[in-house]
Amino acid sequence: MSTASGVDRRALMGIAITMLFWASSFAGIRAGLESFSPGALVLFRFLIGSATLAAWVAFRESIRLPRLSDVPLVLAGGLVGITVYHICLAYGEQTVTAASASFIIGAVPIFTGFLAVVTLNERLGLRQWLGIVTSFTGIGLIALGEGGHLELEKGALAILLAAVCTSVYFVIQKRLLRTYTPLEVTCYAFWVGTALMLFFLPQLAAELPEAAPGPALAVVYLGIFPAAMAYVIWNYVFSRTTASVATSFMYLNPIAATIIAWIWLGETPSPLASLGGLLALGGVILTAKSIR
Repeated sequence: MSTASGVDRRALMGIAITMLFWASSFAGIRAGLESFSPGALVLFRFLIGSATLAAWVAFRESIRLPRLSDVPLVLAGGLVGITVYHICLAYGEQTVTAASASFIIGAVPIFTGFLAVVTLNERLGLRQWLGIVTSFTGIGLIALGEGGHLELEKGALAILLAAVCTSVYFVIQKRLLRTYTPLEVTCYAFWVGTALMLFFLPQLAAELPEAAPGPALAVVYLGIFPAAMAYVIWNYVFSRTTASVATSFMYLNPIAATIIAWIWLGETPSPLASLGGLLALGGVILTAKSIR
């Protein structure tokens, strides 16, 4: 059952799977950057992701071409949600840790909530606003726990821009999902976004033969799981609930990303960051009271 203010249990399961994949992507990007420049990494990732979706379409499920009137929205979604977002994120993670990057991206529900209210006529209840504020406070504590402060240097600003871009993309997705299936919306965004990254092809051609196996496999993982699979599942979630409620669960990302970065990269969260994680989780639980 889909509701105006909550999510059903299938959508909740989809959110959990997507959050796990996306949380792992922050550490995966840092691992991939050991052998690739940001542009080459992002192009390699989305060539893999686009090929995965193309294979699925070829063998399992056909998709429709977008209507001519929807082409500008499709192009905007690919540009903002795939090309700009992922280039900014990879660029930022050259100097920002995986955990800190996930904390900055944690601002996405704030931007998405406001955009959804303005452009999609969605409404947030008092409990949802309280959950958002609580979680955002927790994310602030997590950021402070990263060595005492989070400097707004170029990498952090690039990731903040990425957060704004993905918020805009979520609103575009919601509009397209009124007409198209989750797989169709994902394919449109990936193929447009990947095509717009092709100017990085010379860099990728030069770097791929010299890449170490570990970073190369990390990027392949990023293309198949946090990209292709997670985006299809996320669009399914978006087709069954509101943009603001769905993205509220992204506050779980910093918690999961911190754990994964600790296991994968050896990053250790501070006590203050742990406290912030508990607050962030509390805000998600508060927002999730609308589930039924």
